[in-house]
Amino acid sequence: MPTLDRHEDVFVLDLGDTENRLHPDTIAAVNGLLDEVEKAATPAALVTTATGKHYSLGLDLDWLLANPDQRIAYGMSIHELFARLLTLPMVTVAAMPGHVFAGGAMLSLAHDLRIMRADRGFWCLPEADINLPFTPGMSALIQARLTPQTAHEAMVTARRYGGTEAAERHIVDRAVPAEEVLPTAIALAQSLASKAGPALGTIKTRLYPGVLQSLRSTQL
Repeated sequence: MPTLDRHEDVFVLDLGDTENRLHPDTIAAVNGLLDEVEKAATPAALVTTATGKHYSLGLDLDWLLANPDQRIAYGMSIHELFARLLTLPMVTVAAMPGHVFAGGAMLSLAHDLRIMRADRGFWCLPEADINLPFTPGMSALIQARLTPQTAHEAMVTARRYGGTEAAERHIVDRAVPAEEVLPTAIALAQSLASKAGPALGTIKTRLYPGVLQSLRSTQL
């Protein structure tokens, strides 16, 4: 399950050491930890990361198939988590030590900045390969955070991007050696911790009104 640590002004939320799929219990745990983060005095910043070879492989499709009556509620909880991270009133950095797929990739896009391992691991939106269309909210988030060319290629071809190529395509901000992923993210977050506060939350909200409207819609 997700855990929370702190390095000076930077909160580090670790998603876990498995595939870190977004099971309802995981979403609830992350939201509970974000509640703690938001209660903290400023300056503050947030880094999310994971232990092991996966950052997150996205939605828990096995759980969803076993609970089809929960599809709408589950989808809305995913959307709301994306929206919450997108507008969190502090700088957020995703430190990705390994694979970042599907909903996990979208989770990374809800952060302000992304650091990825350069030599191993892929960032990928595989929905075209698994015959699962993006929701309107997901599409809006991806298109808002990637260039049009990269968004189109990533969504239509399900291409897998290694860390170096992901940096070249501006999917991530930096690609660094494995041992530098988390320290780089923490240092970057620390340098921007003074930005935290209601004004930053408002700035982010006004940056993405259309995305937030789509994410908070009941259309899935």
